[in-house]
Order: sequence, then C-alpha cells, then structure tokens
Amino acid sequence: MSISVNAPKRQAIFHPRNKHQGEYDFKQLIAADEVNPEPRLADFVQANLAGILSIDFSQAAAVKALNRALLTSQYNIRGWNIPDGNLCPPIPGRVDYIHYLADLLKMSNHGKTPKKSSIHVLDIGTGANGVYPLLGASEYAWHFVASDINQSSLSNVQGILEANPSIAKQIEIRKQGDANAIFRNVIGADEWFDLSMCNPPFHASLEDAEAGTKRKWKNLGNQNANKKATLNFGGTDAELWCPGGEAAFIEKMILESALFKTQCFWFTCLVSKASNLTTLIKLLKRVQALQIKTIEMQQGQKQSRFIAWTFLTPSQQASWAKLRW
Repeated sequence: MSISVNAPKRQAIFHPRNKHQGEYDFKQLIAADEVNPEPRLADFVQANLAGILSIDFSQAAAVKALNRALLTSQYNIRGWNIPDGNLCPPIPGRVDYIHYLADLLKMSNHGKTPKKSSIHVLDIGTGANGVYPLLGASEYAWHFVASDINQSSLSNVQGILEANPSIAKQIEIRKQGDANAIFRNVIGADEWFDLSMCNPPFHASLEDAEAGTKRKWKNLGNQNANKKATLNFGGTDAELWCPGGEAAFIEKMILESALFKTQCFWFTCLVSKASNLTTLIKLLKRVQALQIKTIEMQQGQKQSRFIAWTFLTPSQQASWAKLRW
C-alpha cells in the first residue's frame, strides 16, 4: 500500500478546547479502533520513508477509518460509518464549529455558559455522517434535530445512533420533504432552538464540483488530476452542489430565517468563500437582522468562518436567556 510521504502535518491551530492539537497519535488511534468493525485503521497505517506512521490521505477508505478512530478515541462514538461516496468530514475541523458556537452562546449569556442540557440545536443538511449532532451531543450534552432531504442519509445516521444509545436520546432525525425549503417543514409551530447550524453545498453544479476535485488532486501532486477523480473525502450531489452554489443556498436560508425570527436565537452557517460575506451581510440587513457576526476559525494555513445572525431585540435576548439558560 502506498503511503503519502507528504501527508498533511497536523500543526494546525484549532480552538483551545479542540482535542485534536498536534500530530495524530496513530498507535493510540489504532488501539481505540479495535472496537469497530473491519476494515480498521490498522489496515491502512504504515511507516513512511522517514519512519513516521501515516496513511495515504488520497484513499477514501483510509480517511474514513481515520475519522472513525478519532470519533471513537475522543468522543466514545462507536460503529460510525458512511456509505461509499458520501462526504467524509474531517473531525478536527468539524468540532471547531461546535466549540465556537458554544462561545457564541456564552457571549450571549453575559459570559456565563448556559446550562448544557437546555441547549437545542438544529442541524440543516446533516448528511449521512451526522457528525455535528454526534459531536455536539458528546462534547456539550446538547440536544439536536438533524434534518436532511435524503432519506438514505438519515437512515445511515439512525444506524449510528442505534450503535450509540448513550447519546441517541439527545438526537432526533427529521426528513425535509421539500427540496426548496430549509426551515419550513422542520421547525414546528411551538418549537424554539438556541442555535441553527449548517455546512452548505459549496459548488454551483456537478461540473464545478468535478473541476474542484481535479484542482485538489493537482495540488496534491496526483498525476491523474486530468482524469475523472473522486475526492478522498467523497460527497454526493446534494452534499457538494446546488443551483447557484454556496451563496444562493445561504441567501435562501437568510430569507427563510426571517419567517422564524422568534423561534431561533442564533442562526448560523459556514461560509467557505470570504468574497460572499459582503452580499450576505447586505441581505441580512435588508431582512432586518438585529445582530450579525462573522466568526473566524483559523486552522493552520486554512481560514474558515461562519456567519451568525439574530432577529431578537436585547430585551428578547435577555428574556430568552432567563427562561431557557
């Protein structure tokens, strides 16, 4: 098996509470993964030319095994799996979003951490991996509603929850039956969420997604970059692209959020392209969002961010915190 000598070095700067600082401890991860079904991480780990344990990060199965081992080792989540071809989320970066959301709640509560078990979060487009609810329930004991338009993705998440009964009671799965809706059909008339979160589709079309894949392979030095290739972290159509791409999806989310302005304290969404922020902020002002925040997340050389907005007045925010937190 080939091992990527130039596998990414994990000297990234994560949130201070992120457990994934520094290099991967492959011996510890291999030991933790023994409780999971085969193939296991041990099947993909070898020493590279420098004698350092690593995996071939261009192999989807190896990346999936690594992320499953991280979930088991650090969060006691067992039996995590996704169908071949589905998006495989890098756990260290995904949990950063959760930690920064926790900071946002603390900031909204006069610097005091809200009672963890009282926090309810809506995850838009949870995918087959269900990673945000799994991480948020494990790290903070938050309650989640995980929504998606794809029933097979939700069925896969249900299987993961059945393997993890200790956190399954904190996560509810809901199918979005309308491909043109985001919050509608998911948020009930008498429901309130402290947070909503989303990792939106990035590309505007399948062709854009394939072009992005080729650029990634080329940047990794793959000689087959000009051929049709798949990303080592996968991704189905709904996970990778939608008409208009990221900007159009988030704009639709903003417009629809105004219909539920008193039912969610903070609406949030990842924004991959910093160039989209100006347009999104203008739209938020147009729909009369009262507070708008851009939260930067520095992860080594990668700059990530999410945008957060609320329609609640200061007095409404105070009442919300007093009643719920």
